[in-house]
Amino acid sequence: MKIALFSDIHANIDALKPVLNDIEQRKPDAVYCLGDLVGYAPYPNEVVELIRAKGIPVIAGNYDQGVGLSSDDCGCAYKTPEDEARGVESITYTNKITNSENRAYLRSLPAHLRLEFGVNGNPWNFLMVHGSPRKINEYLFEDREEKSMLRMMQKADTHMMAFGHTHKPYHKAMEDESGEIRHAINIGSVGKPKDGDPRACYAMLEWEGDLDLKDKHGLNVEFIRVEYDVQKAATAVEKSPLPNEFADMLRDGG
Repeated sequence: MKIALFSDIHANIDALKPVLNDIEQRKPDAVYCLGDLVGYAPYPNEVVELIRAKGIPVIAGNYDQGVGLSSDDCGCAYKTPEDEARGVESITYTNKITNSENRAYLRSLPAHLRLEFGVNGNPWNFLMVHGSPRKINEYLFEDREEKSMLRMMQKADTHMMAFGHTHKPYHKAMEDESGEIRHAINIGSVGKPKDGDPRACYAMLEWEGDLDLKDKHGLNVEFIRVEYDVQKAATAVEKSPLPNEFADMLRDGG
C-alpha cells in the first residue's frame, strides 16, 4: 500500500500544481489532503477548485474552518503583536476574496478521516487529523514527549496518525507498553514550509501487506521535497494587499 499525504497549501497555487504532478507520477494507491487550503497567499479559490477538480479527499484545517465560517479568527497561534496584526490582515483578505461556493465547501469538510486495515491479520487504524485528535489547531511538535504522544494515540485508538499544522515534517515510531509500534507523522507543508527549506513538502507512506505492528521499520515514510517557482509565488504575495513579510517567509522557508 502506498499513500500520498499533503497539507497546508495556504493558497499557494504555484506550489500545489507541481506537487500534484509529482504525486501523479509516483502513482500512489490513494491521496489525501490534511487541510489548510487557504490563507497567507492570494489564490484561495484557485487552490480549492484544483483540489476539488482532482477529487482528493480533504479534512478541515483551522484556517479552512475560520474562512468557511466567515470568522475573523483563523485559530492560529502568533508569537508577537506584529505577527497577530499580519494574521488579521491575512484572514480579512482571504475572507474578502473567497467566493461563496468555495466557502461552503470549506465549511463542509470533515474534521478527521479514519482508515481501518488488517482484514487479513491484526486490525489497526490510521487516523488523519489537521492539528491533533483533540483539537484542530493543536501543535504536535517533534519535541513532544513520547509518553504524551502515545497516550494521545491510544486514546484516539490509532496505530498510525498523520497530521500537519506545524509545517515541520517528522516521523516517530514509538513502542507502547504492549510492545506494539505506533507511528506519528507530521507531513510538513506544501505552500508555507517552516523548516528552513522553501521547497514544497509532502509525505509518501508505504508498507507491504498488513503493517507489522511489532516492527519499527515496517512502515516507510518518505518526505518528498518538490522544487517550484518560489519567486513567482512571493511576487504574487507582494503584488496583493497581503503583508510583504509573507513573501519573505516563502523565500526563506520559515
